[in-house]
Amino acid sequence: MNYPVYERFYTWQGEGVHLGRAAYFIRLYGCPQACPWCDSAGTWHRDYRPDGVTLMSEGELAEVVRAESPDGAVVVVTGGEPILFDLAPLTDALHALGRRVHIETSGIAPLRGALDWVTLSPKPFGQPPLPEVVGRADEVKIIVHEPGDIQAGLDTLSGLPQDAVIWLHPEWSRARERDLSVLNAITQAVKENPRLRAGYQMHKLYRADDLDAHSDKRLIPLGGNAALGY
Repeated sequence: MNYPVYERFYTWQGEGVHLGRAAYFIRLYGCPQACPWCDSAGTWHRDYRPDGVTLMSEGELAEVVRAESPDGAVVVVTGGEPILFDLAPLTDALHALGRRVHIETSGIAPLRGALDWVTLSPKPFGQPPLPEVVGRADEVKIIVHEPGDIQAGLDTLSGLPQDAVIWLHPEWSRARERDLSVLNAITQAVKENPRLRAGYQMHKLYRADDLDAHSDKRLIPLGGNAALGY
């Protein structure tokens, strides 16, 4: 299996249950959701397409993970939309190294591969997640660009396991600009429903991903401000 690799880099997980944990990220190219605030728009937007995308086999990816990160670092497969690809060969190769494999997905296709952790980020304005993926989610990340996004995201979660964590993340430009309409809406929602948790993208405060030579450092300003580097 050859996977279109937009970028790969070693850093730490900047959000969710595994916040702060050492992680090797594999970001695959391609996504049909077209989020207007996407912070990885180079994976799909025609204005930010890279000059080329490297195709790498599961064996090649396993080898760079082994060479570029220590034992114990998890591997996060993200995108783009990684659920579009058959990840079974990749998860098998990474498990052979003794690595745990996580996925970050909007859940629009069946999961393929032995995944150790599923982070679901539903996009209710686009294609909703499949019920079978909702039922497999370990945690949910709802991106809040407008206050109404909270309920819209929750409405996609029928069948979510009772022990799955639900995060409310301010979309990054709203967080960086301290948009109180969004931040206060998240605070109020968490106070009203203790199952919900307020989240944040801590790696962007540290600029942690930038320290790896393989990460994409172009300023892609969807939902952000290129002058400020996000």
